[in-house]
Amino acid sequence: MADALEGFRREARDWLEENCPAEMRTPMRSEKDICWGGRKFTFASDAQKQWLDVMAQRGWTVPDWPREYGGGGLSPAEAKVLKQEMAALGCRVPLQSFGISMLGPALLKYGTEAQKLEHLPKIARGEIRWCQGYSEPNAGSDLASLSTSAEDKGDHFLVNGQKVWTSYADRADWIFCLVRTDTSQKQGGISFLLFDMESEGVSTKPIKLISGASPFCETFFDDVKVPKDQLLGEVNQGWTVAKYLLGHEREMISGMGGRAQGPSLSEYALGKIGRDEQGRLDDPVLRARIALYEVRAHAFAAMSERFIDRLKAGKIHPAQPSMMKYYGTELNKDRHELLMAAGGSDALEWDSENSGGGKAARGWLRTKANSIEGGTSEIQLNIIAKRILELPEG
Repeated sequence: MADALEGFRREARDWLEENCPAEMRTPMRSEKDICWGGRKFTFASDAQKQWLDVMAQRGWTVPDWPREYGGGGLSPAEAKVLKQEMAALGCRVPLQSFGISMLGPALLKYGTEAQKLEHLPKIARGEIRWCQGYSEPNAGSDLASLSTSAEDKGDHFLVNGQKVWTSYADRADWIFCLVRTDTSQKQGGISFLLFDMESEGVSTKPIKLISGASPFCETFFDDVKVPKDQLLGEVNQGWTVAKYLLGHEREMISGMGGRAQGPSLSEYALGKIGRDEQGRLDDPVLRARIALYEVRAHAFAAMSERFIDRLKAGKIHPAQPSMMKYYGTELNKDRHELLMAAGGSDALEWDSENSGGGKAARGWLRTKANSIEGGTSEIQLNIIAKRILELPEG
């Protein structure tokens, strides 16, 4: 087994060295360098498109998905080796997608064969970009209170209502959406629909955040017709699908604590503050804070790897995604606090070239939403207290 895995490692390394363009081996400078795919996406360069195409052809945009659905068919151990070799060469992730991180796992578990064959290969190839229709103006932390309705019209559902905080809704091609199909019960009256954002009656309106930009939108549904075969799972059983998907969303958000674009925090601080006579960061207090952060970040990265392995094996505690989401969120907020501290007065500038157009300040402000999206930190702590620590209520 070990020999076979080492053979795969050599094969993967050779293939990546041959096929990954030089431009795709440089750190991403900003969100503009992320490849989202989809009908509305414009590639930043020919190299970005080339990298997506070759990886999708090999199935390595989703290496552990089955081959028949556009994946690479790799074992968990092989997928981990591939990730390690990509990191060693500095290869960028070829495709980021809510279809991969959230909807895909739910489709694999709850979708019909026709649904899997229809949607998963398109997700793997970056042809369709998805957004998530969960939160509503009066249903955020208490998501099960949602009121967007889907009326049964025989061969289709008629959807009416509103969603809010719909990330990238104005750039998405399709949406996976929670709707109410039964008003007599709360969780038991929710269904899970998939439909095209170009459907008649769908409209979006961007929401601007304090950082000056935002991926979020309000999304409106006015008599939207959704064919019955676009129901994922059973009618009124959408809450089960939603909870499963939410675990993957929280895992994705938790990863913000361990992922960073550009230079490391230490490198950034050294560039801003300089070194002392011993070659160390010339600010002992900030140096200690960064060291503590990096210890926590390495520990979280190790925990995240174990969590992913157990998640894919179906062996995690149901509340563990809440724990990972909370800690990853706080870690990401800490990182941006340290970036602001290291940047000094330059980090406070909003539009100047010296501040990169206020990159540090805007990023710091954006992290404040991390403790709201995907379930507020307060709700996550309540879940951890009740379901993991088994503390008494009240």
